[in-house]
Amino acid sequence: MVSVSMRVNGKAVQAELDPRTLLLEFLRRDLGLTGAHSGCDTSQCGACVVHVDGRSVKSCTVLAASCQDADVLTIEGISSQDGSLHPMQMAFADNHGLQCGFCTPGMIMASLELVRLLPKDELTPERIRHELHGNLCRCTGYQNIVRAVIDGARAMREKAEAANV
Repeated sequence: MVSVSMRVNGKAVQAELDPRTLLLEFLRRDLGLTGAHSGCDTSQCGACVVHVDGRSVKSCTVLAASCQDADVLTIEGISSQDGSLHPMQMAFADNHGLQCGFCTPGMIMASLELVRLLPKDELTPERIRHELHGNLCRCTGYQNIVRAVIDGARAMREKAEAANV
């Protein structure tokens, strides 16, 4: 067993784990955070995307022990303190960027990093499709997901601008 300490969604957590425990397993089984999904177990689908120290990772390929002292953010941790949805979550709902919802948490988490990293003028439908190539959706055909990312990015910018006023 190995002792692991990290912050998950802003809360300190500590556990004794088998050193082979994947971050996805730890989040779902030990912490009850079931938003990230195990879709393929081979890092092909992106349903398990979370952020570790601000970077998107496929949690089905990351050992929990490697996240010692890390900040981990899951889909459960992006909503506001009052429980209102994050602008990207709202954009996915408003633009029908989901159907079955299985890929949605990973898609949203990957989209958040995409919006953070790309300048506004580079956030084109073609670039979004390219950057989200590691996140598979078997239901939507991606049209509404691309619209959701664009709308979510706009809403995130507006919220940030309003907070700076």
